Amino acid sequence: MRTVPEPVAELIRDIFEEAGERWLAALPDLIADRCDAWDLEITGEAFTGGTHSYVAPVRRADGSSAVLKLTVVDEENRAEATALHHYNGEGAVKLYDYDPGTGAMLMELATPGSPLVQQSYEGVVLEGSPENADKIDIASALYRRLWREPVATPGYPSLPLVRDLVAVWESEIPANADGELPAHLVAQAVDLCRELAKPDGPEGIVNRDTHLGNIVAAQREPWLLIDPKPLLGERAFDAGFFIDKQIHHRPEAGFACQVVARTAEGLGVAPERARAWAFLRAMENAAWAVDDELPERVASEVAIAEALR
Repeated sequence: MRTVPEPVAELIRDIFEEAGERWLAALPDLIADRCDAWDLEITGEAFTGGTHSYVAPVRRADGSSAVLKLTVVDEENRAEATALHHYNGEGAVKLYDYDPGTGAMLMELATPGSPLVQQSYEGVVLEGSPENADKIDIASALYRRLWREPVATPGYPSLPLVRDLVAVWESEIPANADGELPAHLVAQAVDLCRELAKPDGPEGIVNRDTHLGNIVAAQREPWLLIDPKPLLGERAFDAGFFIDKQIHHRPEAGFACQVVARTAEGLGVAPERARAWAFLRAMENAAWAVDDELPERVASEVAIAEALR
C-alpha cells in the first residue's frame, strides 16, 4: 500500500533513471510524512494507469475521503497544483492541500472516477472514433470552461510558458528530424513556431495533455478534470493535442478538416489557429519518436501532420 504499482515503477525507472530510483526508495518515507502532517489514513492500494506518481485513496481526520498524490516532479507536471488552485473545483477535482517541498497534493476523490474515454496503452487511440463524438463535445466544453487568466499565487510554482515551449520546438524538431521527417513538414513546423510564438489574444491556463482519460465521472459535477499539465498560453493551444489524438483514428485531410472545425467551435477558438497547434503537436511527437527510435509512431504522426497541412 505504500508503493506504486510495478508497471508505474518500471516507467519511473525508465523515464527518470537514477533520479527515479531515488524517488522510489524515498517514497515510503514521503508517504508517511504527508500522512502525519495531514492526518491521513491510507485506505486502499495505489491507483494504476499513471506514469509519474503515487496516487492512493485516503481517509481524512474528519472521516471524509480524499486522494494523496506524490509525483516525480518534472517540467510538465510541476505546476499541477497551481492549476488546481486556480480552478478551485470548477470543472476539476478540488485541491485540499499542497506541500511545496515535496510537490505532494491532497485532493478530491472523484467517484466513480471512470474516464470519459478509456485510454489504451497498446497504441489504440479511441478519441476519433464515431461513437465518441459526443464525448469530444463534452471535453471541448470542459476545457473551454477551464481556461482562465491566472492571478498571483504565492507558494505555488509559476506556470511554464507556451512561448518558451515553442522556442524549444523550433530548434528540436529540425535537430531531431535526422533526415527521417519530410523536409517540407519540418520547414512548415519551424515557420509555425515563429508565428505561434506570439499569442493570439490574452494568455491563460492551458493544458498540454488534453486526452479524454484525464476527464473522469464524478458526483459533484458530471465530469471533472484530473492530472492537468498546465502552461500559460493562448486558448487555441488546448486544441493541439486534442485534435492530434482524434486524427490518429483516421489521418485523412477531409476527416482532419471535420475534426478541426468541430474542436475549434467547441473550444471557441479560430479553426486555423487550432489547426496550426495540432500540426505542431504532431511534429513534436514525430521528432520525439525519431529520437526514441519508434518508426511506427513516426509514420503515424507524419500522416497526421500531412492531413493537417
